[in-house]
Amino acid sequence: MPTRILPAVGDADAVRSITTLLSQLPDAEPVPPVTDSTQLVDTLARLAAESVDELPEVVLVHERIGPVPALELIREVALRFPAVGVILVTSDAGPGLFQAAMDHGARGLVALPLHYEELAARVSVVAQWSVGVRRHLGSGADVLTGPGGTVVTVSGAKGGVGTTVTAVQLALAAQASGRSTAVLDLDLQTGDVASYLDVQFRRSVADLAAITDISPRVLADAVFRHDSGLALLLAPAEGERGEDVTDRAARAVVGALRSRYDVVVIDCGAQLGGAGAAAVETADRALLVTTPDVVAVRGAKRAVRMWDRLQIRKAEETTVVVNRHTRTTEIQPPLIARITGAPVAATTVPAHYKELQGAVDAGRLHELDGRSTVRQALWGLAAELGLVTAPVPAGKTGRAVVLRRRKGGAG
Repeated sequence: MPTRILPAVGDADAVRSITTLLSQLPDAEPVPPVTDSTQLVDTLARLAAESVDELPEVVLVHERIGPVPALELIREVALRFPAVGVILVTSDAGPGLFQAAMDHGARGLVALPLHYEELAARVSVVAQWSVGVRRHLGSGADVLTGPGGTVVTVSGAKGGVGTTVTAVQLALAAQASGRSTAVLDLDLQTGDVASYLDVQFRRSVADLAAITDISPRVLADAVFRHDSGLALLLAPAEGERGEDVTDRAARAVVGALRSRYDVVVIDCGAQLGGAGAAAVETADRALLVTTPDVVAVRGAKRAVRMWDRLQIRKAEETTVVVNRHTRTTEIQPPLIARITGAPVAATTVPAHYKELQGAVDAGRLHELDGRSTVRQALWGLAAELGLVTAPVPAGKTGRAVVLRRRKGGAG
């Protein structure tokens, strides 16, 4: 059986030399190379969605791949696609980098300039390892075999546009439909998820920032289990601790959550730092919430263009959500789509803040009346995004549905 090898190389000269050498390996089937980290993860996710058997046995990650650094990319691939063996291609073959690569999940390292014998030997060993893992997965072991849960980021065009309300209600809709759901508050200095859900907590995402290998037990210790059934990983109560959560830490946290929950909703707030940028880049869906006014729409346009310039997210891969929409406002969704250059969700959220005020002031957003047009719209948005497995009756809260399901012995 041929060994499928996928090179992830951003440098054109390196692509030519690596693909030429790979074509000479016995029983090798080189896959067309990918040129950046986003393309690699997207390619593997698409293949994994079909079957774990569709994934290449070996991925070669070049040290100059971007925009995600090579070691961080290796960690993400190892977390999301554990049946794929990753080899780091690097000019630094010293013991320090070797150990770092192993710690991040690589199965091997080959030095530049490449030599046939070394590459052939390493590919052979890693391919055998990958085949063994897949045989183990086929025996029914409880191991993550695909891209994991769905990650959705919710960012604001500016402050006060309804980012947290949107994130929490999307999560509640997913949870109520029977999917295990986590909310991650990455609005690190001013996060309000805890206030909206009346939560008193001791641990936060900052407590995971220095941990290089987030085990299920470590993650469980940091997560707050809410009455609604949601798992909450909250922003630190002391805003200055948010600086501890780097882009590297954010990727590790998001990867750990993705491997444990069906849906992960991330509140990124309106100020996008390194952690939020890492989350937006790796998310399956990235939402940008705006209100239909000139200042907010200009903010949305700036954000879309900045994400595109920094290679965080392409404009066509960002979904704009219009909050506080009315039919009489001059700025309507088609105009917002033209201004921002990004697609706008078909579901708009009506301007009925009075429906929310009581639940928000009491910190009981999860108990928002099911007849609320705002909640109905946001749960409809969750359905549009594919976050719910089945429609949830409008008059039911997430907790009621969860309790009924448990009593019935399902799920």
